[in-house]
Amino acid sequence: MANTPAPPPERKRGSGVKMVYDLLRDDILDLVMPPGSPIDEVQLAERFAISRTPIREALARLAMEGLIDTLPNRSTMVSQIDFVNLHTFFDAITLMYRVTTRLAAQNWRAGDLEVIRAHQADYRAAFEAHDALAMIGTNRDFHAAIAEAGRNPYYLALFLRLLDEGRRILRLYYQSFDDRPPASVITEHEDIIIAIAARDVARADVLAKAHADQIVGQIQRLMARDQRQDIAL
Repeated sequence: MANTPAPPPERKRGSGVKMVYDLLRDDILDLVMPPGSPIDEVQLAERFAISRTPIREALARLAMEGLIDTLPNRSTMVSQIDFVNLHTFFDAITLMYRVTTRLAAQNWRAGDLEVIRAHQADYRAAFEAHDALAMIGTNRDFHAAIAEAGRNPYYLALFLRLLDEGRRILRLYYQSFDDRPPASVITEHEDIIIAIAARDVARADVLAKAHADQIVGQIQRLMARDQRQDIAL
């Protein structure tokens, strides 16, 4: 008697949502799906060989992060990058770089520096691999750990929101260097860690501002360079 083939293993509850979410998020952040790209639930269900329920759940998570928009006619698209008001985003995130780094230098406790240094090691590995998406993710974790060491949950929540909203902007930053940013980004992180460890609040503030200004300046130069043509998305 022929053996009956075993049924395929059941997918864990929620695993389909995570798979779709992770893959779509990477495509959006890596600008594989440019701003304004339409999103079709039926096509996604066919692509991932999954029902539309987890597709909808994944899209809901992406919408909460501001990466997709649902229009009044109920069509869904990748959200636009608001270049016109980008200066207000730059003002806010620069301030949060400074505030959270100052507070970390003032308030860090045992164990905080080990966490920050571990995220910096991950960032260095992503940097050496020229992996832009990993650099974006580990950069977020690095600065989030600094904000957590500052022990102000309100600043932490705002900073995380800004870091998440700025991930596509940071993708443009790395893209402007062909995913090979200058080694100074590593040095800037290391100097910030040294200042925090020394509880040098003033120095931490100066370094955090310079770090933010470097990123903002590069994006502004990119926008100025492409002022007479469409930015390559």
